[in-house]
Amino acid sequence: MKLFWKIIATALAGAALGLGATAVTVSRGLSFDRATAGPWRAMPQAPATGGDPYARAVIARSGQAPLGSAEGLGFTAVTDSAGRKLDAACDYRVSGAMPGARFWTLTVTDTDGHLAPAQGSPVARAGFTSSEVFRDGQGGFQIQLAREARAGNWLPLMRPGAFMLALRLYDSPHSLSAGVLDAAEMPTISAEHCR
Repeated sequence: MKLFWKIIATALAGAALGLGATAVTVSRGLSFDRATAGPWRAMPQAPATGGDPYARAVIARSGQAPLGSAEGLGFTAVTDSAGRKLDAACDYRVSGAMPGARFWTLTVTDTDGHLAPAQGSPVARAGFTSSEVFRDGQGGFQIQLAREARAGNWLPLMRPGAFMLALRLYDSPHSLSAGVLDAAEMPTISAEHCR
């Protein structure tokens, strides 16, 4: 009888440990097939039926509709290019190269990926598209992220606290091979001023 209870206790402990590890993995958005390029992270196999089951669980839990592998690729950034967490108490500049894509969008969201209105901002804009952004004479761009209005490409930040950037590349040659992206091909995120 003692052996029976030991087996039951071991099985319950194993199940609790496995469920706990899975819950932490899914709630923190961890994945085994995550591609990285500087501060940008992507899960290229998340929507595919054969993709990482943890990535599929993260997508199912969030309720977001990911891009299909033939449609494009979605990236998120929760840190700047120096590795510091993005915080609305700071001003940022997003600039530099953009990977080849027919169309792209860059959006400011909360840390759960939801659009959040900027408090007290006269502008309801939460993002830019490749067709809206103002470019310089060489075709480059700079997007300012700040709580106060800026000239040119400006995105208002929400109330103080952490935020996330979402970059989506549509009809991109990188869609099926995100693992080969280099940080030099992605925009840099530079902190300019913190309060």
